[in-house]
Amino acid sequence: VQLVESGGGLVQPGGSLRLSCVASGFTFSSNGMSWYRQAPGKERELVAVISSAGGSTKYSDSVEGRFTISRDNGKNTVYLQMNSLKPEDTAVYYCKMLGTDVWGQGTQVTVSS
Repeated sequence: VQLVESGGGLVQPGGSLRLSCVASGFTFSSNGMSWYRQAPGKERELVAVISSAGGSTKYSDSVEGRFTISRDNGKNTVYLQMNSLKPEDTAVYYCKMLGTDVWGQGTQVTVSS
């Protein structure tokens, strides 16, 4: 089982990024997926969750209305579209398969002018 994130980088406040997480080694379409993030000196926090078919999503209060989680089961990929980015969104972002302890390696997002 493998999860590989990409799409992070440096962006100015107010900017956008789209993260991708490609999954392999399991039946992607049967599993809910999630995005977490961990800022320096802070605990890892849940950002967004999506159901196996993509019909249900949930977000943390801190990103509600700015971030959108989606998935393409044909491509075994889950996405996190991040808009109106703030400096406090700076963190390493990880994808995770729900119900397991399977994590990707993370991708760094830095929001700074």
